Amino acid sequence: MHFSPAMRTSPLLLILAAGIVSTCLAADSTPAPASPSPSPAVAAASPKPKPTPTPGPLSPATLPGNGLAQHDFFFAGEAHTEDMYIVRKGKITWEYHVPNGKPEISDAVLLSNGDVLFAHMSGVTEINQAKQVVWNYDAPPGTQIHTAQPIGHDRVLYIQNGPEPAIFVVNKVTGKTELHLPIQAGNPASVHGQFRHARLTPAGTLIVAHMDMKGLVREYDEKGNIVWSWTAPSGHGPWGVEREANGNTLVSDGGHTIYEVNPKGDVVWQFTQADAPAYHFWSTQNVYRLANGNTLLVNWFNQWNGTPDPNDWPLQAIEVTPDKKVAWALRSWAPPAALGPATTIQILDDPTIVPENVHFGDIR
Repeated sequence: MHFSPAMRTSPLLLILAAGIVSTCLAADSTPAPASPSPSPAVAAASPKPKPTPTPGPLSPATLPGNGLAQHDFFFAGEAHTEDMYIVRKGKITWEYHVPNGKPEISDAVLLSNGDVLFAHMSGVTEINQAKQVVWNYDAPPGTQIHTAQPIGHDRVLYIQNGPEPAIFVVNKVTGKTELHLPIQAGNPASVHGQFRHARLTPAGTLIVAHMDMKGLVREYDEKGNIVWSWTAPSGHGPWGVEREANGNTLVSDGGHTIYEVNPKGDVVWQFTQADAPAYHFWSTQNVYRLANGNTLLVNWFNQWNGTPDPNDWPLQAIEVTPDKKVAWALRSWAPPAALGPATTIQILDDPTIVPENVHFGDIR
């Protein structure tokens, strides 16, 4: 394992593992097993026709809400290149692009101090607003990292996919691994498809989406004990998980469905394609419950399966009310805000929210 020390004033230093070719789930109504993807250069040279998950327009010509100005937000996604943006008052105020075109950002968090922590399959990196690398971890050969979360400003929690998958907590200051918890995967030999998203809860536990275990979500304590579990009725995914303040859990199944599940395992609310037939989504990734009570789902477009139609751009996000009305939809693929495929959309409307103010058991 190799860690780079904090370097707040050094030039941009990007350390990415080589030799790992990105694979992605097929973007259709039934998530398919992960398969090798072409390199960005090959994909760019010979794009395939756009996938058509549903007939007809993918969304209405005029969308509800105020476009880019609906919320201030941080944006990142799984794409051929690593691209991230901060949008405030409808305009891009900060953007980051990896110069050598490495894919793909599966998880990213904008910290309260302006740093960005992101998992990019071949490791985890933290950069500051000047786009300088302040911390980096390279995933060992044969492993991948798709989810990471800061704990305060000194620690990072991540899940490492691999033959021996595990939850890690690393101290960025000392470089020491403070926690190593082995975790079960459906297929240890198929590294890419094991995990995409995990999130710490207010109670100091960790909810993990077991993407290769047919809809299974598990909640772990800091000793690795399973304290809660649930399986999506669709048997797909899951991809994104989020614990709400009321104790319920939001789950995206990686396809057409968002579930809200109470501690007893009952589905108390769900949102599917049938609830908004004019707004097509087919690869739900992260999902969030907003302060206004609405639910924000992220819809991913798979660049490895084709290229989007500029006459019918896919939606990147949909915000729905508790009664399942679409309050906002994001579709921003062209200049001056060509955001690209979406995986993470962190709403920044409330500046008092501190995303790194979490803990895992006694680790703070």
